[in-house]
Amino acid sequence: MDTAERRDKPQATAAQHDRKRWFALAVLCLGVLMIVLDVTIVNVALPTIRESLHFSESSLAWVVNAYLLTSGGFLLLGGRLGDLYGHRRLFLIGIALFTLASLLCGLANSQPLLVAARAVQGLGGAVVDAVALSLIVDLFTETGDRSKAMGVYGFVCSGGGSIGALLGGVLTNAFDWHWIFLVNIPIGIAVVALSLRLLPATRGQGEDRQLDVAGAITVTTALMLAIYAIVNGNEAGWMSTQTLVLLAVSVALLGIFLLIEARVRVPLMPLGLFRLRNLATANVVGVLWAAAMFAWFFLSALYLQLVLRYTPLQVGLAFLPTNLIMAACSLGVSARLVMRFGIKPPLAAGLLCAAAGLLLFARAPVDGSFVVDVLPPMLLLGLGAGIAFNPVLMAAMNDVAPSESGLASGIVNTSFMMGGALGLAILASMAGARSDALLAAGGEQLAALNAGYHLAFLGGALFALLAVAAALAFLRPREPAAQSAAESA
Repeated sequence: MDTAERRDKPQATAAQHDRKRWFALAVLCLGVLMIVLDVTIVNVALPTIRESLHFSESSLAWVVNAYLLTSGGFLLLGGRLGDLYGHRRLFLIGIALFTLASLLCGLANSQPLLVAARAVQGLGGAVVDAVALSLIVDLFTETGDRSKAMGVYGFVCSGGGSIGALLGGVLTNAFDWHWIFLVNIPIGIAVVALSLRLLPATRGQGEDRQLDVAGAITVTTALMLAIYAIVNGNEAGWMSTQTLVLLAVSVALLGIFLLIEARVRVPLMPLGLFRLRNLATANVVGVLWAAAMFAWFFLSALYLQLVLRYTPLQVGLAFLPTNLIMAACSLGVSARLVMRFGIKPPLAAGLLCAAAGLLLFARAPVDGSFVVDVLPPMLLLGLGAGIAFNPVLMAAMNDVAPSESGLASGIVNTSFMMGGALGLAILASMAGARSDALLAAGGEQLAALNAGYHLAFLGGALFALLAVAAALAFLRPREPAAQSAAESA
């Protein structure tokens, strides 16, 4: 073998390894997309499910709540199990659980079976969400490549929901509600098979460290109780005995969890992790931004459907421009902005765009037109989400040791989940109270409904602006030049 051949062989091997990493990212994102789509697809199909299985209004909520409880409750534990026993292993377990539960949902012919299968789906989805970011950290160690990979992942997470609204309408209208679940089965099988071939089999710490069982039980129970209290707050009443007791028990369990973590030899969540300023700030920003974005997605869909009288398919198509500009920014623009300006400026700019979009929605009239009143805020929100999601994820993950990346991923996903649930509950309650007050004063029904949405959109814009303030005040991103120097070294 001559000198040129010896020089070319390592280059070819490096190029092959680089291609494999990006194929692995595609498989990882396909698994995450399957889970993200499922949430909004189910929401679109709920009226058909209620009619088919004879759910009452109150019992129908459990088709959604069963998923939310296990999904939100097990995020922290799922991330930590990934650190202890291997991120790929937990990802495969999560995808397998979600796929099996999808089969049970698709075959369900009774209310208890569907609700139980949805709970298992939430457990599988929590595990996948919790370790997905860790796998990206494992795959991409250079800042530039990691930023691009985070952009792809960010688009899947933030754009998948509105894609699901369109897909749910198509599947429900063309086939049957069972197919919104059955379509997951071939996708899940393909993701498992390709993951075994492409994802790195990282070694966990399970042989060296024991699982903090007491901490796992207390924090999981606390999160599940808090989520249940929040998602039922509007129906049960925010000052009702049920809501107040559940929230009090949740807070007490979180206090017990912190005491356990401070005393146990090997904690589930080392409290020193929150001394990482960027991780703590990213989670505060995540709570506020998720509160704004969840409210925008659900309340704008209600505005289109109930005020402008759009069909479910038209609602899905209305979100298409948001998805397109979000894809363009997430997959191309965001990574370049982060590499040039660091984390803080793109994050603040994206959040400001989202706040501007919500403010525009807060003036949409009862007889609004798509081009004048819907498209401009949709484009601003797509631009904001496409630019800002990547910096939030990088702020949360960049300073965390690889041995704790799963836990950090679980924490940031929990922040998004809790922020979204709490923000939607608060803003939907504000909208309902405003509409009821106007109706009681003799206002016209559509005008009262629209005024309630206006108030909720203003609240969402306030959440986004608070997230901007938190990012500007507390984030300490590494400068691009420092990143490049570190990589060169």
